[in-house]
Amino acid sequence: MKIGLLICGSLDTISGGYYYDRRLVASLQEQGHQVQVISTPWRTYLSALLGSRSFRLPPGLDLLIQDELAHPALLAANRPPHPYPLISLVHHLRSSETHPKWLNFCYRLVEQSYLRSLDGFIFNSMTTQKAVQALVGERGPSVLAYPPTDHFSPNFSRSAVAKRASQPGPLRILFLGNVIPRKGLQTLLFAISGLPAGLVCLEVVGSLAADPGYARRAQAQAAGLSRRAAVTFHGILENGSLQEKLAQAHVLVVPSSYEGFGIVYLEGMAFGLPAIGTTAGAASEVITSAENGYLVSPSDAVTLARHLMALQIDRKLLAQLSLHALESYTRWQPWRQSVAGINQFLSTMAG
Repeated sequence: MKIGLLICGSLDTISGGYYYDRRLVASLQEQGHQVQVISTPWRTYLSALLGSRSFRLPPGLDLLIQDELAHPALLAANRPPHPYPLISLVHHLRSSETHPKWLNFCYRLVEQSYLRSLDGFIFNSMTTQKAVQALVGERGPSVLAYPPTDHFSPNFSRSAVAKRASQPGPLRILFLGNVIPRKGLQTLLFAISGLPAGLVCLEVVGSLAADPGYARRAQAQAAGLSRRAAVTFHGILENGSLQEKLAQAHVLVVPSSYEGFGIVYLEGMAFGLPAIGTTAGAASEVITSAENGYLVSPSDAVTLARHLMALQIDRKLLAQLSLHALESYTRWQPWRQSVAGINQFLSTMAG
C-alpha cells in the first residue's frame, strides 16, 4: 500500500509520541508498504486553525494516517468525501491536558469536530481510547497498539537489580522527559525540598529548549535546593549516556499532570527501575502502586516525598519494587504484536 503519515513538525522531534511515529514508519516499510511522511509546520493553535482552509490532503495514497497532534490544521481538509480512508493516530488529546476551563472547552469543541471527520483510529492506550470515546462515542473501527518499549536492550539480571538497590548513599532519582510543565518536574523538586538533606540526588535528562521559560524556573528552583540535594540538568543525552543514567539510578520519577501512555515508565522498568507517575492519564496501565512503583495525584508533592523517603530508608522495599518492575517489563506486549495489529487494521481499512 501507499500510506501517508501526516505529522506536525519534524519526525526527529524528541518525545515518546514522535518515537512511536518513527518506529511505525520503519515497521510499515519493513512490511513492504510505501510510506510518505507529510509534515505541517509548527504553529500556534489559533494560527493552525486559521490556516487549515489552505491545507489539502496529498494525492496518490491508499490511506492516510494523521497524528492527532496536527488536528487543528486538518479541519477543512478532512471534510467528506475523502479521497481515501483517514486514520488518526491518537497519542493523547489536547483537551485531556490541564488547561483553564474555558480553553479546554474550546479544545474539546475543535477535537470533537476533528475526530468526527475520521474513518478509523489507532490508539496507543486504553486510556486514550476511552478519552476519544467520551468525546465522540465509538465512531468507526479502531485498533489498540501499545507503543514500542524496546528502545534499549539492557539485559539486566535480577541479581544486578537487587545489588544496586542495596548500595549505600543517597537515593538516586532519575527524571526523564522534556522539561515542560506537563511532565511535573517542579512537583518533584517540591517533594525533594521537604526531605532531609543528603537523602536523595536527582538527575534530570530531557530538553531544556521545549519551554525555555519553564526550564529556567525549574533550574532556579533546583539551585535553591543545593544544600539539601544535588540536582543535575543534563539536557538531551545520546543513547549510550542515557543508558548509563538508567543503569545507575534507583528510581524513575516523572509525575506528569497527564500521560497518554508514558513509554518512559517501561523504558525505566527495563533497567529494573520502579516508576513513580500520577493517577492522571495512562500511567496506571503500566504502574501498579506498591508493586512496581507508585501512583500519586498530580501536584501531590507531599505523598511523593513520603514514597521517596520510604525507598531511601527501606532498601528491601526498593529491591522488591525494582524486581517487580523488571518483571513488568518482560511481560509487556512486544512492539511486533502492535505492528501486526496495525498492519491488519490498515489492510482492512484500505479494502
